[in-house]
Amino acid sequence: MKLVSYRKKESDSSFRMGFITDNEEVVDVHLASQHAIRAGNTTIELPFQPELFYQKGQDFIDEATKLFGSSNHRDFTYSLNEIQLGMPLGTARKVICVGKNYAEHVAEMKSEIPEFPVLFAKFDNAIIGPEEEIHYSSLTEKLDYEVELTIVIGREASHVFEEEALDYVAGYTIGNDTSARDLQKRTPQWLQGKSLDHTTPIGPWVVTKDEIVDPGNLTIASYVNNEKRQYSNTKHLIFSVPYLVSFISNLITLKPGDIIMTGTPDGVGFAMDPPGYVKDKDKVKLEIEGIGIMENMVKKV
Repeated sequence: MKLVSYRKKESDSSFRMGFITDNEEVVDVHLASQHAIRAGNTTIELPFQPELFYQKGQDFIDEATKLFGSSNHRDFTYSLNEIQLGMPLGTARKVICVGKNYAEHVAEMKSEIPEFPVLFAKFDNAIIGPEEEIHYSSLTEKLDYEVELTIVIGREASHVFEEEALDYVAGYTIGNDTSARDLQKRTPQWLQGKSLDHTTPIGPWVVTKDEIVDPGNLTIASYVNNEKRQYSNTKHLIFSVPYLVSFISNLITLKPGDIIMTGTPDGVGFAMDPPGYVKDKDKVKLEIEGIGIMENMVKKV
């Protein structure tokens, strides 16, 4: 099931929680749950706010899955061309990022394979939706793209074992860890190059974990103006999805709605000769097998 946040085009209303049907239409989760209550099929009313929906994590996802199996959604269904997709979780809670997690990317960055996962954070100011423009700040001259498989946590996770870690995952989405390389590299800490306002698209939806048989075997790619830049597979992750969830949960209690960006493969603009940084009006397309495609324009601000 694909979970989205949406609102009608040309509207300034709040984004609402929805899911995409097999017919590529968006169903409003809140209205569908109200209908199911009136029909006597459930007693649980699902919230329309994505943030509240994900705070309940897997419990509400299970309820939405039941609604997905129903076909009677006609009065609260919209075609994709009627709506704008937002960041699937509404707003970010914890955004935990992993650096240096593909060996070939480590090599192209002239670095060393880490002994432990390299972790850093992003904040909500950086996070945007799958149809918004990536802001190219005047503070940087070296804006780069990074396609990343992104984990969405579905249950509170603290000190979980690696072999049980996927039980705590709600699903997966796509993230672009857009990086201002000149800011990132001017100090040992990367934060200033990783959290500029309005730079990190997440989306276009969250694909629930039942749809992804093996997160460790997905083709992952990026394109700039339709030129292929990155092409790899998540089987090349140095630290796997289960390992990362377990490792991080032993440091930080993960809550439903938290996300983990798992790192990017080789092919970033920084490593090209000459460098292939993005420019104003460039189109960046990211694709991950089993999830889909996310495209964003770059806008100089």
